[in-house]
Order: sequence, then structure tokens, then C-alpha cells
Amino acid sequence: MGKHRGWGHVLMVALVGFAGAAMATESAPVERVGTLQVQRHGDHGRPVILIPGLECGPWVWQRTIADLEKNHVVYAVTLAGFDGVPPPAPDAKAGTLLDRADASLLQLIETKHIDKPVLVGHSIGGTLSLRFAGEHAKLLSGVVAVDGLPVFPNMDRMSAAQRQAAAAQVQAHVGAMTPAQFKAAALPYMQHIGVIDPNEAARVAPLVGRSDAKATAEYMAADMAADYRPGLKQANVPIMEVVPYYASDARQYAAMRKQPVPDAAQKAAYYQSLLANAPNAKVVSVSPSRHFVMLDQPVKFQQTLDGFLKAL
Repeated sequence: MGKHRGWGHVLMVALVGFAGAAMATESAPVERVGTLQVQRHGDHGRPVILIPGLECGPWVWQRTIADLEKNHVVYAVTLAGFDGVPPPAPDAKAGTLLDRADASLLQLIETKHIDKPVLVGHSIGGTLSLRFAGEHAKLLSGVVAVDGLPVFPNMDRMSAAQRQAAAAQVQAHVGAMTPAQFKAAALPYMQHIGVIDPNEAARVAPLVGRSDAKATAEYMAADMAADYRPGLKQANVPIMEVVPYYASDARQYAAMRKQPVPDAAQKAAYYQSLLANAPNAKVVSVSPSRHFVMLDQPVKFQQTLDGFLKAL
């Protein structure tokens, strides 16, 4: 079932992320750690590291930061190549940009002496958080993945070769986009996949061009080719997967495929199956919402996140 959308819709989720207006969070001091750009908020409490999704910056977490910084030290990161942060020079020995983000996250925790943070990641940021938990569970208190999974939705039954072939195809297509084409893809994505409110979609879509198309293509390819499910056996920390559900989208998908309409529980069960290797993972469905749960349902999302943090 995946996201209960067709392959074209799945590609749209990968093709374009989210961009928002400049927010107050941008006034926080900025530094670079490895390939990551990092902003710190708050001065006490359990540390939380916020990792945005494809083409996103810290502004996507504006409400989350405002709430968390009262009782937590918050590190809001931006992946290289997104939101105006330049991509690093190619380095074959360092691996993909996703590999380098993973290594930089470890560098951030170790050099800043961040004691047992909670990773909160959206989309590819959630995937990165789950991957990191499988590699370095002892360094973490927990993980929250917001519509980010250990294997790309609807590709979980493909072979590694099939995923790599699909990833290479998408990377070539997106990497060849002109800036104008890259920006033009934002509005339909935000209208149909990103958020429910069309006014919000129209407001943020023009700002997607702050990210780099080739970097985006590389992250997408790495995400689509990967399968981090085996590593979850070592991710013995509390994990919460936040699953969006929007009935209108589910009905449209079912009509297109001539299948029964999947409900929120069915979608949540599919996500839970992808996390089956994790010793302590739970799935929480939030509706009505699309991919950007924290924007469609800010109150529900924050209550869900706060509940998870308080239970640690």
C-alpha cells in the first residue's frame, strides 16, 4: 500500500521538498559541522536534533522549535545542498551526500558533546534518523520519524538491483532540470502531496529554488536505492513513526487503481511492517494531513511529539 498513491505520486514526494518563508528561527547563530549547517536554540533540558526533509531548512520546524526550546536544547540542522546551503565538493571516498550527512551527524553529537539526543526527522530526515539509530543506538535516547521510512515506500519488495536502476533513472532526470523547471515542480507537489491548504501551498512553492537540483537528485537516488531495514535490529531505542493520512487522497488513489479505499489503520499497518525489525517501534497516525504533518496539523503533531519526549 505504501503511501497509497501511484508511482508518479511517489516520485513527486521525492522530487520536490518544501520551502517556507524566512522565519524567526533564522536569527539563531549558524555554524557548520561537517556538511551540516547547525542552529542551536534553548539552553537546558534533553537535547533534540531536528532534521528537515528534502530541500527543507529549519523554518519547517518553526512551531516545533518555539515549543521545544522552552524545555529542551534544540539543534536544527540543514543538509548540504538544501535551503541555500551549498553542496560540498565531490568526494568519492566520503560516499553519497546522504552518507556524508550521516557522518556529519555523528560528528555533531561527538564534538558538541550532545548527551543522548532525540532525533526528529521529516521525510528523508526521518530515514536518516532511522539509519543512524541502527548504527549508533547507544548515542541516542530515541527517534521520531515523520513520514520517513527505512526503505522507500512501494519499493520495499523490489530487489536491490531494481531499486538502484529506478534511483539512477530519477537522479538523471532531476539532476538535468533547469532552475526554472525545478521551481515549476514545486506548486503541483505542494498542492497534491505536501499540504492540504492550497493557500499554504501557493505561499511556499516559489521558495523551493533555494535548494540545489543536482544535490537533491543525489539525495533522492541514495534514498530510493537504500534499504535500512536490516540495521533496525540494532536500533534498540524508542522509535515513533508519524504517519499522515488524508481520506480524499486515499479515495482518489483507490479509484485510479480500482481497489478498495485504504483507511488510516491500513496505512499505519503498512508502515509498521517496514519497521518490524526495530525492537521498540510504534506508529502513530495523524489525520487529516499530507506529507508535511507538522504544517497541516501543528497542534496534533506537537502533542504527539511532546507525549513521546515525556515518556522517555
